[in-house]
This record gives sequence, C-alpha cells and structure tokens, in this order.
Amino acid sequence: MSERHFVRDVSDLPTHGHGPSTLTWWGTMGFMLIEGFAFVLAGFTYLYIMMQFRHWPPGMPPPDLTWGTLMTVALLLSLIPNVWAKRVAEASDLRGTRRAVLAMLAVGLVTLGIRWFEFTVLNALWDSNAYGSILWTILGLHTVHLLTDVGDTAVLAVLMFTRHGKAPRRMGDVTDNAMYWNFVVGAWVPIYALLYLVPRFA
Repeated sequence: MSERHFVRDVSDLPTHGHGPSTLTWWGTMGFMLIEGFAFVLAGFTYLYIMMQFRHWPPGMPPPDLTWGTLMTVALLLSLIPNVWAKRVAEASDLRGTRRAVLAMLAVGLVTLGIRWFEFTVLNALWDSNAYGSILWTILGLHTVHLLTDVGDTAVLAVLMFTRHGKAPRRMGDVTDNAMYWNFVVGAWVPIYALLYLVPRFA
C-alpha cells in the first residue's frame, strides 16, 4: 500500500484573527462567564441579606445617586468609542486604532475617578454591618474589572506606538479588549439598579 503525502504552502494564511478564530477570544469569554456568575452570586447574597431586615438599608440612608448615576451615564456613552475601537481594529487601521485606544484609556481613567467619588457617598462602611459589607464587595468587584480593563488598555496604548503595534495580533487584542469593556458596562447596569434603585423603591 503506497503512502500519500499531502503538502500545502500555508505561508499566506494570517497569523492571527478576530473573534472566535482566536484562543484569546475564547479565554476572554470563559473569564467573563466565570466573573458573570460571581456577580450573580453577589447579587443574590445582597437580596438574601435584604430579606433579613425590615427596613432597607438598615439604619442608614441608601447610597447617594449623583456619582452612581454619573457612572452609569459615562459607561453607556463609552460604548460609542468602544465600538469605534473595535471597528478600526478589525479594519487593521493602525492610525485609527491608536486614536481609539487612547480615547478608551481616557474613558477608563475618567470612570475610575468617578468610582473614587462614588465610594465616598455610599453612606456605609465595609465594616458597618452585613449591608455595608456586601455593598462594598459588589462595588469593589466591579472596580477590579474597571482596573483590569484600564490596565490592559494602557499596555495596548503603549504597544500600539511601537513596532509591535503593526502586528495583526495587536489588532485582535484591541477587539478582545473592546469585548471585555462591553462586559464591564453590561455588568454595571443591573448592579446600579440593585445598589441604587432597589433600596429606594423596594
């Protein structure tokens, strides 16, 4: 029986892509799934603690709406430059991607500034009671994701202005980072409702 050898020149195939064609995309999806469950568990814990009290929040006013609402508006508006970043990266537009990444870095730093002030008007400390603990835990968990994305965006911003920025892999990293920011924004909307609206209307 004769052996057959199949040989093909694959040198013209791309070394990296976007979306499900990359392992990074799947890794990011898995990470978001795990962290999404963490948010769900934290949310149910909040609701369970709430059911143990007759008045909510117990013995203190709810968090001030100003900074939390400003955070919500800022995050929703940030989807505009985030979509832009994804599109220019998919088009391998180096100049546009550089601008978009810098814009998203600025957006991330602004949201971190807002979050700092948000922590100052929660009207509860982490050690006040069970309510204060879960309030700070949920907000702290979301802050970790903000810091993670801003840090990743900062690294990308530096790389995009070096010779590594021209590599197709970097463009894929930008699209994955945009997807992760969508997760950060999407996770915040129910958190805002839980922490700011439920205590006022429940």
